[in-house]
Amino acid sequence: MAESPGWVKSTIEGERLIVSAGGDWTVDGVGALDREMRNLAGSGSTRVTLDTSGIASLDTAGAWLLYRARRDLAAIGVTMQFSALDPRHAALVELVEQADAAHAETVRPQPNPLAALVNRIGQTVCEAADELAHLVNFFGLTIVTLGKCILQPRRLRIVSLVNQMEQTGLNALGIVGLLLFLIGVVLAFQGAEQLRRFAAEIFTADGLAVMVLREIGVLIAAILIAGRSGSAFTAEIGMMKVNEEVDALSVIGLDPIEVLVLPRINALLITLPLLTFFANVAALTGGTLMAVATLDVTYTQFVRQLADALTLKNLMVGMIKAPVFAFLIGMVGCYEGLKVGGSAESIGRLTTQSVVESIVLVILADALFSIIFSTLGI
Repeated sequence: MAESPGWVKSTIEGERLIVSAGGDWTVDGVGALDREMRNLAGSGSTRVTLDTSGIASLDTAGAWLLYRARRDLAAIGVTMQFSALDPRHAALVELVEQADAAHAETVRPQPNPLAALVNRIGQTVCEAADELAHLVNFFGLTIVTLGKCILQPRRLRIVSLVNQMEQTGLNALGIVGLLLFLIGVVLAFQGAEQLRRFAAEIFTADGLAVMVLREIGVLIAAILIAGRSGSAFTAEIGMMKVNEEVDALSVIGLDPIEVLVLPRINALLITLPLLTFFANVAALTGGTLMAVATLDVTYTQFVRQLADALTLKNLMVGMIKAPVFAFLIGMVGCYEGLKVGGSAESIGRLTTQSVVESIVLVILADALFSIIFSTLGI
């Protein structure tokens, strides 16, 4: 049987609009029918009756036109009723209505940008507070385990400790020495440029000694170790978590904190002060060479001025910070490693987070030390 195109005819009876529909309401003819159905909203009537007795066939496209017309008219306060709708067609229209309702539930309204920003800030603050609470808890667990090992020295793992000292200390000498040497060169050059205005280039040695011994040496060394060794701790322990080696340690009765965490933290507690001293020497060497090469002073004059500024107090101010920074870096690196889930993506994400958290904590601790030393007049 040949298909008959769908059609729509409208008549007005008072305030009621009578719409007759007929033919085949299928996907082939919805273009013209769509325009006709959209025009119903402009009739000005408050009630619409759609006579569907003439519809010969109906598919989902035609059912959508019928349902949408009723929905859109209801949105502007116009009541639409179907008349003589075939039960099969009615069931199809109902299915289309249910699908549209389900889609409306899944489409969430776009939040206000300001509200979204406030919500994102609040969520970040809550996550940071939660992370800090877990980190403090891990700090307490580490201290308790360290206390047990001090009371029972046989529980200290010397082989692991020496291996970690090699990884975190000896292997880091090259990058630490090179970077601090260059930083010393920059500090001396920039300091001399400023002091030359007052004809006081010789005091470049004093500024170099104070900045390097009290702040720059230990801070740059700690940041380098956070990016180098702290990230390595997270990646190593994280991979062990993925391979279920950490769970295996617990199953055989070994404490993961004692086996994995303490050797790494203890190694940093030993190596970072040594690296700090080495970093101080490298920075002062670089600054001295730059000053002698660019300033109108002799090597002997500059070294004598530098020696006057190299006081034990300035040296100890920087060296006292090193063990604290080392503990923070080691603790954060191991903590993030133990948080790793069962995927490689988790390792990468937490390794990055470990470096960021370590550097932030190191800078916060350095600021706190500065306040304390300033208060004490040191």
